[in-house]
Amino acid sequence: MKRNERRSGARSRPSGALEQRVLVVDDEPDIRELLELTLAKMGLGVDSAGSIAEAKERLRAGRYQLCLTDMRLSDGEGLDLVRHIAGLAGDLPVAVITAHGSAENAVAALKAGAFDYVSKPVGLEQLRTLVKSALSLPERNAPAPVGQQLLGESAPVREVRDLIGKLARTQAPVTISGESGSGKELAARLIHQGGARRGAPFVPVNCGALPENLMESEFFGYRKGAFTGAQEDRGGFFQAAAGGTLFLDEVAELPLPMQVKLLRAIQEKSVRKVGATQEEPVDVRVISASHQNLSRLVEAGRFRQDLYYRLNVIELSMPALRECREDIEGLAHAILARLGAAGARLSADALARLQGYDFPGNVRELENILERAVALSAGGEIGLEDLRLHAASGQDTAVEDLPAAPLPDYLDKVEREAILAALTKTGFNRTAAAKLLGVSFRTLRYRMQRLGIRDPGTDGG
Repeated sequence: MKRNERRSGARSRPSGALEQRVLVVDDEPDIRELLELTLAKMGLGVDSAGSIAEAKERLRAGRYQLCLTDMRLSDGEGLDLVRHIAGLAGDLPVAVITAHGSAENAVAALKAGAFDYVSKPVGLEQLRTLVKSALSLPERNAPAPVGQQLLGESAPVREVRDLIGKLARTQAPVTISGESGSGKELAARLIHQGGARRGAPFVPVNCGALPENLMESEFFGYRKGAFTGAQEDRGGFFQAAAGGTLFLDEVAELPLPMQVKLLRAIQEKSVRKVGATQEEPVDVRVISASHQNLSRLVEAGRFRQDLYYRLNVIELSMPALRECREDIEGLAHAILARLGAAGARLSADALARLQGYDFPGNVRELENILERAVALSAGGEIGLEDLRLHAASGQDTAVEDLPAAPLPDYLDKVEREAILAALTKTGFNRTAAAKLLGVSFRTLRYRMQRLGIRDPGTDGG
């Protein structure tokens, strides 16, 4: 009776107040009561159901902002309810209570469309964090945040954009696959920006650039005195991403010993700093990416199978640019605008050349080509010769088009022309020319010396 009074009391709000309501589904009365008390203390309205059938009745009769369901119920599995709610095509996030340590249940729930999961015995602080995160989800059709966008209207890009929108509404670990330069980090940022963690940090980590002997301290932090040079306590990537998203780029580059430690951190949602004796809880969403095929690496023994299943709950595959040729013109115009060359235009020949090129470096290569072309073009129009794709595409370069000179001499000639064009455009300002060419000042100076290029009126290079 008291529980019923509490629930009906939670419904009695002042006129005009917007109430956030949660549906709790569990066939154990004691667990329901604990969850009701916790949620009511958070100022939320609560309805309860002891079975899937009763939960479906509640869903038909009312509107909720969150559903919290046990995995095992008297008349079925919590996954059945997750799928039922997903089929309603609404905005309702569902969180699942799973048996402690049941990774299979958690993965199955996330793949079925659950927002997140909490393990038994239910940790109340973890539950509160999950509830707050779920209730802060933006509306499904809310305007995208100002910033980067995934441009293009080809079918592959539209499919990816749609999946990104769905992935943003869950806490499921995501692995993003795709060739180098295809926009894997952009996709991860968009998932972060469109989800409940959008106000918290997005921390990208290039796993291939970390020295192996520093990985543990970089990921998990360290205590003062843990090793020579540890003058103070310091957090790692997990602590920096607290409440937000940790993006592990090129995750396949992690050595096997570090993969073990990463698996534990993800599975237990806690980390232990180097030199510490106790673990500390961490609340991060992990998104990983690799241009390598992780499943093949698992077969070859180079990537742990258990970590693979933890990271690869949902896979997002980024299309190569050559699969989206109809998007090249729009992408080129957007890139030129970003380069401050909105007035520049591509000649018909130049555009046709780009649309027929295979782009092994994908969008990143398109950006580099256009940045170079802007530096080399004489006027407002970027011509075919400004692209300098003479021998860059193996597919559409005929044998008779190859240089007659030895390759090193030919490459030196092309490099000399590019440097001279940039220097001429900048009045032989080497700093500005280096920026146009996308190289450092030191690199430009070295190449000028090697090629014998001298500033006008000087004796040296």
